[in-house]
Amino acid sequence: MHQHLILASSSPRRKELLENVKVPFKVVVSDVEEIVDPKLPPSEIVMSLAEQKAGAVADRFKESFVLGADTVVVYEGNILGKPENTEDAKRMLTALSGNTHQVLTGVAITFQNEKIVFYEQTDVTFWPLTEDEIENYILTEEPMDKAGSYGIQGLGSLFVKEIKGDYFTVVGLPVSRTVKELRTAGFKLK
Repeated sequence: MHQHLILASSSPRRKELLENVKVPFKVVVSDVEEIVDPKLPPSEIVMSLAEQKAGAVADRFKESFVLGADTVVVYEGNILGKPENTEDAKRMLTALSGNTHQVLTGVAITFQNEKIVFYEQTDVTFWPLTEDEIENYILTEEPMDKAGSYGIQGLGSLFVKEIKGDYFTVVGLPVSRTVKELRTAGFKLK
């Protein structure tokens, strides 16, 4: 029986991370309406969102492995989503300046009636940022579609003083743990 892996995500970064490690897959975007209880801890929220994404696609592909993922940035216990506008981006980057925050990526793998759900957390510390650095970065528009208003794999990398944990968790998919869990689930990799 030929196995298929479906990535239930429109993220170009997740797609690229899987391609880099030569995992064969196809993309089927889940159009699930994300519903979470904001009172839950961020780790449970991110796993729930990953599960919702995978579940929405798994219903249509019963014989495939489906991979869903979601990433959040957490500072002082609050989830920082994608910025609503430039002021929101400035507010977030100003808060992160000179401080340590957490990036959590939740992953859900479904296959037939089985499910593996986990999350990884990485601590990211920013250098202190000047107002000019923040405003110039916002002008590039890179922060506008990123949780926490920065992309670690782009110009946002210039703000990072230190990371503790898996770099790829911050990009959007903890690749090594994901591949380990796929193998555990029975997915055959060459």
